[in-house]
Amino acid sequence: MREQLEKLLAAGRDNALLRFGLGNACLKEGDAAAAALHLQQATRQNPAHSAAWKLLGKAWQALERPQEAEAAWNKGLEVAVKQGDLQSSREMTVFLKRLRR
Repeated sequence: MREQLEKLLAAGRDNALLRFGLGNACLKEGDAAAAALHLQQATRQNPAHSAAWKLLGKAWQALERPQEAEAAWNKGLEVAVKQGDLQSSREMTVFLKRLRR
């Protein structure tokens, strides 16, 4: 999956959805550093993509960068609430509570 998405990116089809998919694939493979890069780009391209913020926080957490994880989840929570994305807002609320313990 990751390889196919990377081919699309190399072909010039760069967009938030592709970057989100790549970030998700990288996270699943345990490559949090690459995931963070792709998810940062996804959130730049579409700041209203709450799921990208959620995964970006997970990538930062995997890289043991709790401040960045907290910032991503706070922004993602703000976006999710504005959009009525209840599932993402609940998940990020839980992630933030766990992080702050």
